[in-house]
Amino acid sequence: MVLQRTLASKVITKGRIPTLAYAAGADVAFSRDDNECIAGVVLWDVSAGSVVEQHVLRRPLRFPYVPGLLSFREAPAILAALRKLRTEPDVFLFDGQGLAHPRRFGLACHLGVVLDRPSVGCAKSLLVGQTAPVGVQRGSAEPIYHNGERVGTALRTRERVRPVYVSVGHRISLETAVQVTLACGGGFRLPEPTRRADHLVALERARL
Repeated sequence: MVLQRTLASKVITKGRIPTLAYAAGADVAFSRDDNECIAGVVLWDVSAGSVVEQHVLRRPLRFPYVPGLLSFREAPAILAALRKLRTEPDVFLFDGQGLAHPRRFGLACHLGVVLDRPSVGCAKSLLVGQTAPVGVQRGSAEPIYHNGERVGTALRTRERVRPVYVSVGHRISLETAVQVTLACGGGFRLPEPTRRADHLVALERARL
């Protein structure tokens, strides 16, 4: 936790993406025996709406399951998968929290700081904080507050489908993080890069 708080001080919560051409999405799954972390990464061409690259790999798990410290368990495999990319993404999207974390240092912050690149946390559930009900239309949004601090945005990415929870990872503003999430939408609840990365790791897990 001390290391987490130290690294959290390095998070930059400002930044824009002048040209959003490529977005990389990453997600993980775990082997049935819980001995391996399966990481997948998908590089998405935002304007073309197509996959440019995708990679999946397995790494032995070296860190136990500890709530709030999941980034230490998942990061080594994700970083190894990201290193396989041949094209540099303009932004990284992670299926997890950024600032919307008890110590303001979720997976998207951790990996963003290590990579020193713009990163966004787009989670399927709310880890901390409260938010008002979100409108039913795509693009409707409500702020997420935790202990009086704005830590993210609850965002409707598809009409009448549950919202996602967007927060800053690193080197990006919350406003831009929301814009990136919507720009990477493909008609589903999750942005395409992370949705496809999730599918990639699920297939690999089923194969084991």
